[in-house]
Amino acid sequence: MTTTSPATPHELSPEARADLDSALTRLRAGASEWTAFTAAARRDLLRRIRSAVAGAADDWARIAAASKGLEPRHPLAGEEWLAGPYAAIVALDAYIGTLDALARGRSPLAGVRTGTAPGGRTVVHTSPLNVADRILLSGYTTEVWLQPGVTAHEARDAAGLASRHPLRSGGVGLVLGAGNVTSIPFLDVLYELLAEGRVALLKVNPTQDALVPVFERAFAPLIEAGFAAVVSGGGDVGAYLTRHPEIDHVHITGSETTFRAIVGSGDDRLRVPITAELGGVSPIIVVPGRWTAADLRFQAEHVATMRLHNSGHNCIAGQVVLLSRDWDQREDFERELRRAFARTPKRPVWYPNAAARLEHVREVYPDAEWFADGTRAIAVGDGEIETTEYFAPVLGIVDLPGTGAAFVDAAVAHANERLTGTLGANVLVDPVTQHSLGSPFDEAMARLRYGTVAINAWTAFGFLTPTATWGAFPGGTVDDAPSGIGIVHNALLLDEVERSVVRGPFRPFPRSLGRGRFSVLPKPPWFVTSRTGRAVSEGFARFRIDGRIGPLLVTLARAFGA
Repeated sequence: MTTTSPATPHELSPEARADLDSALTRLRAGASEWTAFTAAARRDLLRRIRSAVAGAADDWARIAAASKGLEPRHPLAGEEWLAGPYAAIVALDAYIGTLDALARGRSPLAGVRTGTAPGGRTVVHTSPLNVADRILLSGYTTEVWLQPGVTAHEARDAAGLASRHPLRSGGVGLVLGAGNVTSIPFLDVLYELLAEGRVALLKVNPTQDALVPVFERAFAPLIEAGFAAVVSGGGDVGAYLTRHPEIDHVHITGSETTFRAIVGSGDDRLRVPITAELGGVSPIIVVPGRWTAADLRFQAEHVATMRLHNSGHNCIAGQVVLLSRDWDQREDFERELRRAFARTPKRPVWYPNAAARLEHVREVYPDAEWFADGTRAIAVGDGEIETTEYFAPVLGIVDLPGTGAAFVDAAVAHANERLTGTLGANVLVDPVTQHSLGSPFDEAMARLRYGTVAINAWTAFGFLTPTATWGAFPGGTVDDAPSGIGIVHNALLLDEVERSVVRGPFRPFPRSLGRGRFSVLPKPPWFVTSRTGRAVSEGFARFRIDGRIGPLLVTLARAFGA
């Protein structure tokens, strides 16, 4: 993921410095006042924010789409409903539930099912937790795996993080917002407040400057109370703020290059703690099996979605497909994948410097196959594509030997050892093959060193699920953090988290009937090949906002036209 690199502080005018200083002075006072807000008071404040987000939702989705060169009714404009207002509303609802439990003297995990995973891990089944999730996201589940040795009892006692101890101030946090997905800055501010006990100054990435008025509307209850502020600007503003004496912590969503520039070295070393989400090269492990023609087409479109969503400008975009050279359906799958790349609606490659990265790919992979007038590509072969996050619509295919357990083991080892980053890994496996692999498959998934592992789903589903966690696999440091440090989202406010695991249906409705994990969903609306994705995504978001059943039924009917 990419953000604007910091520049030297002296580039800022005295007037700009004064404005930033004033905002931080107000936030410092707000940090003390935030400690007086009980869990009940925080819950009620979030309800006001929810109303503000609902009122800004239409503008949020419209402006976000326009900033990416999409007309409001473009087939892929639905992405901006799901990755914007929808993500914000479901997160607010989940946090409100957590704060309500704390206000009533209960653990946020009261009534939440737990289990176990390989290696002595406790599993918290974090979704679905309500009827709406079971309907809209039928067949999809998320789990949070805790660090080995943490018991379910310990997890229940610890849940709540800083919101369990509101009298402890975390000070003032700086959030350097992402430039690609519009809900990220919003969600990161919520996490600062509720998980860390810090009021937050959000510096919006320049790519999202048009959304500053939307963020100000959405955060109005926080801004009025002195608990948040929103500023814009480039690297000069970021550089000034990261070294400001009123900042107690920095959180960034961006590239490792930007992270390194912020951390600095020597006398310019960052003096405060930092957390970060930095992306990486995400694998898509395709386990050989016996797939029908419909399976091949559906899963090819699934892979295309992992790469082409948001024109590939996602930290969690699937970048390298690990395929078995011994799979007798390998050529059939590759053929369907190329067809999916060809029929996905054309869209702008809009993120700064992405066009230059595409030209670089042409040089490094001269045999790559290009689609949509040369704006997206599939490259076969290993090399740079395994170590460089392109942040552009380029998909790699890498050969590995074996079938069955031998292939799974080889793919897990390859992903862990050869691909840069630990943010997320995707695994596609048909139900018969998964059943035949048995417990060794689960053990192999436990060996994947990634912060989110998705089985028959895209890891972005974990991003969108507020009760899942989002971030790199534990172990990152300021000196070695290829995918970042720490987690966000985590609306149940769990402690000692290792990873999240997403599970989805291998087949959509009606082929899911009696054939593995059941789902009532036909083609999911986030698929880039969905003909009704915009209308259905908007409908899902509006239902989350107002809960009206009538329009939801119309939306669900449209979903079957995908």
